[in-house]
Amino acid sequence: MKLVSGLLILGLSTGALAFTKGKTYKITVLHTNDHHGRFWQNKDGEWGLAARATLIDKLRQEAKKNGSHILLLDAGDVNTGVPQSDLQDAEPDFRGMGKLKYDAMAIGNHEFDKPLKTIFQQRSWGGFPFLSGNIYYKNSGELVFPSHVSLKRDDLKITVFGLTTEDTPKKSNPKNSEGLEFKAAVEEAKKFVPALRKDSDVLIAVTHMGHYPNANHGPHSPGDVTLAREVNGIDLIVGGHTQKPLFEPDVVNGAIIVQAFEWGKYVGKVDLEFKDGKLTLKKSELIPVNHKDTKNKLAEDKEMLKLLTPFKKKGDSGLLVQVGDAEGVFSGERDEVRNKETALGALVTEAYKEKFNADVGLTNSGGIRASLPAGKVTYETVLTVLPFNNEVVTATMKGDELKKYLETIITKFPTGGSLGGFPQISGVRINVDKKKKKISKIKVGGKILDPKKTYTVALPQFIAGGGDDYPKLEYVKHGFIDADILKDHIQKKKLIKANDYQDSFYIKWK
Repeated sequence: MKLVSGLLILGLSTGALAFTKGKTYKITVLHTNDHHGRFWQNKDGEWGLAARATLIDKLRQEAKKNGSHILLLDAGDVNTGVPQSDLQDAEPDFRGMGKLKYDAMAIGNHEFDKPLKTIFQQRSWGGFPFLSGNIYYKNSGELVFPSHVSLKRDDLKITVFGLTTEDTPKKSNPKNSEGLEFKAAVEEAKKFVPALRKDSDVLIAVTHMGHYPNANHGPHSPGDVTLAREVNGIDLIVGGHTQKPLFEPDVVNGAIIVQAFEWGKYVGKVDLEFKDGKLTLKKSELIPVNHKDTKNKLAEDKEMLKLLTPFKKKGDSGLLVQVGDAEGVFSGERDEVRNKETALGALVTEAYKEKFNADVGLTNSGGIRASLPAGKVTYETVLTVLPFNNEVVTATMKGDELKKYLETIITKFPTGGSLGGFPQISGVRINVDKKKKKISKIKVGGKILDPKKTYTVALPQFIAGGGDDYPKLEYVKHGFIDADILKDHIQKKKLIKANDYQDSFYIKWK
């Protein structure tokens, strides 16, 4: 665990001057992000809301003893990742967070894996504010969620505002954001932050935009570093989205930027002092929540377990049925599957291709969210790999159209980044020239591509409709969901071997 401590003076407040002159105020901000359905501990006894509750209670007691005022914030993406949560609309997660008394949460892009009506229901379960200052109803031009909330700590006025990546319609189910407009987050912040700054002693942004060092956001929308550079007066940015831990905060233009990795693996803790309009960073750290190598593990909070156990039992019902066996690990690790072809990508796309007797199976790597481990494969395993409940559709195109489409999606998405657009494909062999962004020597089903022949592609509706910045296609719906197609495919095979899928890799890079 790395720490940052000392007397980093961040500047003078131009706020409402409600504070008492000469008085020192201690503030402790606890933060999490990208929870993704991990309300229960994993198979290794790691993480989970019950252990998080024990840690947060401990930190609250320590803060109270030290005379510090506590804020608890989350930077979004509570939805999607674990079947027991997904099938219950993340009710256990939001009720658990409500029990922890979160002060506010930024809306993440994966909140929109659910319809807006469900998001409002989740807010009711949690009982704390959902914030976003850049999501609008197209018809009325009104904000869908409050942009900010004001919190009093002693006589100190702390304002927390929220922002959401404008890439959300591309990085969630597009149908759930129909009728909404995701305006450029940084530009919207420029409009309302000056007024908030004038009326606040401490100004905190809770954002789901991503931390990109030195503002190098590449194909993504701008993130927290750009926000800090272009919008003056922000004291602290509690971020999420990129799911990278900041063991040391990034201080940009006076703003402290923090992010606590993902899945509740850590609780972030930022200690601040405020005196006479001057804010000072004392310490920032990420505190692990029951990692495998933790010696003195946190006990699970009994009251939280009492709340969550019925949801766990309900979620387990029907999910732990075995559907097959796996020989070797089919890796779905984020940094691997989003940068190269994998056995898991080949397995998934083969399942799509065979289900519809298509020529080509295709998916975006961002739709694959976990590895498929060796050994017994359950329905739960499959739903963890493919948690988005995406319908798989078919599109037809002539050979020359297929070449153009494949060339676009293969050369468009760079490796080395976290963007989920990198394609996993089965049924084709292709030579790729990276520099010229051209493909050649295309074979479909072992035969040279015929420009005039009609080919069928099976792919998730999400990318057929333009998600992850894929070209939009005309497609036919058949009513079959991705995870069910993969489950049936594994049941039919009975045994899947990771090594067998190495030969399915489609690209020869030049």
